[in-house]
Parts: sequence; C-alpha cells; structure tokens
Amino acid sequence: MDIRQLDRTALRHENGLDAQRLLPWDELNAPFQGSWCVIRSGTETTAHAHHEYEIFIALSGEAVLESEGEQAPFVAGDVVRFPPHTEHRVINKGDTDFELYSVWWDCDMATTFLRRHETEA
Repeated sequence: MDIRQLDRTALRHENGLDAQRLLPWDELNAPFQGSWCVIRSGTETTAHAHHEYEIFIALSGEAVLESEGEQAPFVAGDVVRFPPHTEHRVINKGDTDFELYSVWWDCDMATTFLRRHETEA
C-alpha cells in the first residue's frame, strides 16, 4: 500500500485558493491529474477557463459555483463537471473554509497514459 498524504502546512496559494497537487504521482499510471483545494472563508477563486476537462468533488463546507453567468449552491457530496473552455470560479461567502478535490484531463494526458500502459503491460 502506498499512501500519498495531504500536508495542510504546505498548501500553495494559487488562483485564489490554497492547494496541494496530489496527482500526478509517478507510481500511479493515471490519465488525469488532481489537487486538494481549500477556498478560505470569505474568499473566491480566480475566474478562469482552460482546455482541460475538469470535475470538482465538494468535500466539506458550502460554497457557490459560478460558471458562464450562472450561480448554484455547491455543498459537500456534490460533483460538478466543466467542459473545456468553460469559465468557472468558486465563491465562499461562509464563515468556514470550503474544501474540494479537483480532477482534470485532456487528450494529451490520455495518450500519454495509453503509451505508458502499453509499455507496462
């Protein structure tokens, strides 16, 4: 068993949130990348869009998702997907931190995964 641990003291501030990238992981042959994210109370992430597909998995707290001019509540247990080039941000108006896990992928990551998988099989 190989566990990659979250280090809350080493979260890096970027895009308006604090995060630790837990994937890629050399020992894990995966076609995606991922990051633990904390949006502090009373803050919001930077609105952005990118070429990757992305999902957010809400882990704790309550926030508001904003995407393409729409807003919706986002709470622990919810999952949202963003197609490529879809602007999005997370707004935490609450009194506690909001935590989510972000997973993203694109065709290049999938191709790299398939090549690695062929050599490992």
